[in-house]
Amino acid sequence: MVASADTSRPNIIIILVDDMGWGDPQCYQPESKAPTPNLDRLAAEGMRFTDAHTPSSVCTPTRYTLLTGRYCWRTSLEKGVLDGFGPPLIGSDESTLATMLKGVGYDTACVGKWHLGMQWHDKEGAPLGERGEQRFRPGEIVDYKRDITGGPNDVGFDSYFGISASLDMAPYLYIKDRRAEILPTKRHEEIKGTLFFNGVSGVKSPGFDIHGVLPRFGDEAVKLIEDRKGKENPFFLYLPLNSPHLPVSPAASSKGKSEAGDYGDFVWETDHVVGRVMKALDDAEIADNTLVLFTSDNGGLWHWWDFSADDDGGRIPMTGRGQYVKDFGHQSNAKWRGTKADIYEGGHRVPFIVRWPGVVGSGRVSEALVELTDVFATVAEIAGEPETIKTSGMDSFSFLSVLKGEADRARPFSVHHSLGGMFALRKGDWKMVEGRGSGGFTRPRRIQEMKGEVSDSEGQLYDLKNDFQERTNQWDSETERVLGMRELLKTVREGSATVPAG
Repeated sequence: MVASADTSRPNIIIILVDDMGWGDPQCYQPESKAPTPNLDRLAAEGMRFTDAHTPSSVCTPTRYTLLTGRYCWRTSLEKGVLDGFGPPLIGSDESTLATMLKGVGYDTACVGKWHLGMQWHDKEGAPLGERGEQRFRPGEIVDYKRDITGGPNDVGFDSYFGISASLDMAPYLYIKDRRAEILPTKRHEEIKGTLFFNGVSGVKSPGFDIHGVLPRFGDEAVKLIEDRKGKENPFFLYLPLNSPHLPVSPAASSKGKSEAGDYGDFVWETDHVVGRVMKALDDAEIADNTLVLFTSDNGGLWHWWDFSADDDGGRIPMTGRGQYVKDFGHQSNAKWRGTKADIYEGGHRVPFIVRWPGVVGSGRVSEALVELTDVFATVAEIAGEPETIKTSGMDSFSFLSVLKGEADRARPFSVHHSLGGMFALRKGDWKMVEGRGSGGFTRPRRIQEMKGEVSDSEGQLYDLKNDFQERTNQWDSETERVLGMRELLKTVREGSATVPAG
């Protein structure tokens, strides 16, 4: 799959934020109302990618693909996300970034939001299964005194501290390795005054406060880095933060730091944690041999669309969240169409920054097409591929040559996937969507049939070079292009993304 690179093995830190849009950092959109001085510095000292994408426009699938280099729709989770009690999604026959790096001598740690399933048991000792049609489970039937298996410690991480899923899902507790740090004895209810808290009531550990989760993750990450000073083995830290996902809950010390209300303040606080990590690296005198990769698991939710009608003739309603940020003049996804969950660019085009002193030149901007899927093959090439990768990495393309400035292109095409399971394929400047509507949150979500003055096309085709806001559907006028792209997508779905691009 990949070849070993003649590159010393750096420490590797991957910071994955939650629901941060392409336009939230000011280094991507100067008009952003949320100051992001640390991300701006990271970009100034490394490479900023402008055409980077998540493999899915929602959380769980992207996290799975990032760690395995394999599209999540190849698993049992073909759409949607897990809840806080979902069973493990990563199979025992799969390698992860952590198992791969452990195999070549790295120490590995994970701090943050997992959301890839863990094996919980009920009070009768039976393992919990899928949530089925219910939304999210409150967790009263779970035996919290038992070991929690199938999580980070069982897929290659030496240590873990974090939460099982998003903070709009139970359980509300910290997990340290395979155990609850503090047993839950309370119920967590909606917090008045918290912006758009859509969670369920559920079990909660005494003292657990959603406003303290992000700072705690920062504390734990800094401790890990401080402990690395003087140690010989390289380390891998996976730091998936809970912010700025719902519930929007900046700490009191972060209030008023932006010009976009609580959401902007939460973005500022997220940037502040990134700054703490960078300072810890400087203080430990290991920054020069550490690769830091920053990105988001999908596009932003806090976005408003400024057109009165979409390309299918229906009005696009202004959601409450959209109205909130519009009041401040903030666009989380800049000028890209759509939001988190959508098949449109706003759903999956994300910030992606890599700093690697001595290898990646400072202040570089790359237009190369990359996916978070490609982190697996890139890290494998940097660290030296171990003997056994198992089933992982099949959909991953290394972009190490782009980082080194030896090439301006790595991935020949890209596959996108929405919350509702809608597929899209990107090849060159063209994007083909198998279906009508957004496939996610933006209305209309899915159009089965359109008659009258509106086209009855099966899908959507956009020329992103000349129509980056995806307004003019060329499905009917570019028949040969559509057929070729559909055939390529079919080949990928039936096999591997590493098939020839054609």
